[in-house]
Amino acid sequence: MSDNPVRFLPSRVFIEEAALEYPLTKALSERLREHGIPAQVLKRGQRPSIPGSNPSQVYLESKRTLVVRVRKQRTFEPCKPSAHYQLPLVTSCPGLCEYCYLQTRLGPRPYMRVYANIEAILDEAARLIAERQPEITVFEGAATSDPLSVEWLTGSLKTAIEFIGQMEYGRFRFVTKYADVDPILDARHQGKTTVRFSLNAEYVLRAFEHRTAGLDARIRALKEVADAGYPVGIMIGPIIIFEGWRSQYESLLRSLGSVLAGSTPQGAIPFELITHRFTKRAKANIQEVFPNSRLPMDESGRRLVYGQFGYTKHVYPKETMREIQDFFEGMIPKHVQGGRVQYLV
Repeated sequence: MSDNPVRFLPSRVFIEEAALEYPLTKALSERLREHGIPAQVLKRGQRPSIPGSNPSQVYLESKRTLVVRVRKQRTFEPCKPSAHYQLPLVTSCPGLCEYCYLQTRLGPRPYMRVYANIEAILDEAARLIAERQPEITVFEGAATSDPLSVEWLTGSLKTAIEFIGQMEYGRFRFVTKYADVDPILDARHQGKTTVRFSLNAEYVLRAFEHRTAGLDARIRALKEVADAGYPVGIMIGPIIIFEGWRSQYESLLRSLGSVLAGSTPQGAIPFELITHRFTKRAKANIQEVFPNSRLPMDESGRRLVYGQFGYTKHVYPKETMREIQDFFEGMIPKHVQGGRVQYLV
């Protein structure tokens, strides 16, 4: 069942020696001390020590581990098609979503990484914006993370929001499964940051998401940021076919529309719809970390397609994809005023 934590508190914290003198590190260390969580300094080349006697334990303990480091790589990764570049504030997240694609991308030790040199990171963002202007440059803040999950510790998200708010040709977006939006509600965003919330049917949240905010908490947080003037969006994914999926997804949309009825979001509310898919490698990783997972990963009921990076993945058959698309294209505008399907994959 999905937990509804107010704030993520790591079990252990490591700080790279090179990160010690940064303002972000000092502020974060003070907040941790207030909660009785000491930090261990990592010498150059030293790796954080993660407890565990098997891969599953190491993985789970990694999700309770926070590492503060200096990001040395100057360049940003591309983030097509939703943005031009990733904005690397944080890597990984404390959530334990059994289906998450980061299971594969971040390896067996997906500990939280916070970057202390936020000023240098934003300087690079400014350079990229200047290089492309007068075209708009869009940055994605949650390509490999959920930055809201540690915002109360870092303040990085608010710093980035206010930085982009000053940039005529810059835009920022991120998605979250958490609900602690208080640190960003008073940010001077100037309408240039879109806050998206990842929502799903109650069955999917209960069965496959752990250490994330509950559905009601996320929807209330969505209303709060909409009332604070932010453009908002919805991500529903992975969409999973199970007995009663239609009624549960319609219930989600009905609840969402009811809560937002008294709000005035900036413009339309785009929905990003992502159906469940998996690679052979991801399936093996999931079964190792979550040996009792009930994720539907029977390859015989899926269609094999090639991903953009050359690997193959198992997706729903075409007729199932059409059924899903027809359902959401009908239900979203019915229940959510201003709601529209941005894309379905």
